[in-house]
Amino acid sequence: MAIETFYDVMRRQGISRRSFLKFCSLTATSLGLSPAFVPKIAWAMENKPRTPVLWLHGLECTCCSESFIRSGHPLAKDVILSMISLDYDDTLMAAAGHQAEACLQETIDKYKGNYILAVEGNPPLNEDGMYCIIGGQPFVDKLRYAAQHAKHIIAWGACASWGCVQAARPNPTRATPVHKVITDKPVIKVPGCPPIAEVMTGVITYMLTFGHPPELDRQGRPKMFYGQRIHDKCYRRPHFDAGEFVESWDDQAAREGYCLYKMGCKGPTTYNACSTVRWNGDTSFPIQSGHGCIGCSEDGFWDKGSFYDRLTNVNGFGIEANADQIGGVAAGTVGAAAAAHAAVTAVVRARRNSAAKKQEEQHGDKSE
Repeated sequence: MAIETFYDVMRRQGISRRSFLKFCSLTATSLGLSPAFVPKIAWAMENKPRTPVLWLHGLECTCCSESFIRSGHPLAKDVILSMISLDYDDTLMAAAGHQAEACLQETIDKYKGNYILAVEGNPPLNEDGMYCIIGGQPFVDKLRYAAQHAKHIIAWGACASWGCVQAARPNPTRATPVHKVITDKPVIKVPGCPPIAEVMTGVITYMLTFGHPPELDRQGRPKMFYGQRIHDKCYRRPHFDAGEFVESWDDQAAREGYCLYKMGCKGPTTYNACSTVRWNGDTSFPIQSGHGCIGCSEDGFWDKGSFYDRLTNVNGFGIEANADQIGGVAAGTVGAAAAAHAAVTAVVRARRNSAAKKQEEQHGDKSE
C-alpha cells in the first residue's frame, strides 16, 4: 500500500481545502519564499507521498529533539504525523528493543534510496565505537549502514555537524562529526546547540516540497538560514557602529540595550538566523535577553576560549577600526565635523564682511 500524501492525511483529519491552502501560504512565508511558490507547495503536498525518515541518536543530549518538538511554523505534530513518515526515532517512538530495530531494518529494506536519514549526535570512533552502543551494535556501524541507502542525510545540531562538547579537547572518545564518517555522500548540516525549531522544520519542509535540499554554503549549511551573521541583523548593531558598548553586567549601558560585544558576544562571527527567526515562537533570542551570543552554530566553539572573552580585531566602520577605536573615531569625527563647520562659517562671514565693506567704499566714492 502506498504511503499517504500530506493532503490525504489533512483531509482525513477534517481539514478544509481553504485551511490547507492557508497552511501552504504560511509555509512559503516561513521559508522566505514568494507567493508564487504557494501553488508549488500545494501541488507537492497533494501529490508526493510522505517521505520515510529515520532519525538516529548518537552522542548527544537530545536538545535538538527538544527544540524540534517546539516548532510553531509548521507545528512539529504536523511534520511528524502528516508531512513525513517518521519510521524510526528511538526517543519518540513507542516501540523499544527488538521491535524498534525491526522497524529500522524494515524501512531500509522497503525504501532503499528513498528515505531521509536524520542524525542527532555523533559517533565516537575510539575503542571501535564502544562508547556508544545501540541495540548491541556500535552507533558508528549503524550510522554507516543506514547512510548507505539514504537519499539525503541531515546532521542535526552542533554535535552531528561539528562534534560539539563531546569532541572538545582532549576528546577521549574520538567523537567525530557525521560528515567525517560519511564521506561518499553530501551531509546537510543544520548546526546550533540546539538549532532553532523553525530552522529544523523549515529544512524538512523545503526538502519535501522541492525534492532536494536548499542551496548550501561551502560548509554544507542551508544558505536560507545560515547565509548571514547574527551581527548583520542584530537590533543592537547601531550601538556597535556608534561605539556604545556594555562594559559590565547590569551597568547603565546594559539597561539601555547597548552592544554586548565587549562582554564576549560572538554575533560578529556566527552565522545563524537567531536575530531574524528567533526562538520560542519568535519571542526572543539570547542577545535580546541580555546575554551575548556564544557562537554555538560555529565549528569548534567549545575550544575557542571563554564565552565571555571578547573577539579580537572585529572591524567596524573601516578596515582598521575595532571596537576600542570606533568610539574614539566617532567622537573625533564629530569634533572634526564641528571644527570644519565652524571654519566654513568663519570663512563665509569674512567674505560677507569683505563684500559689505567694498560696497560701502564704492557707495562713498560715488557720493563724492
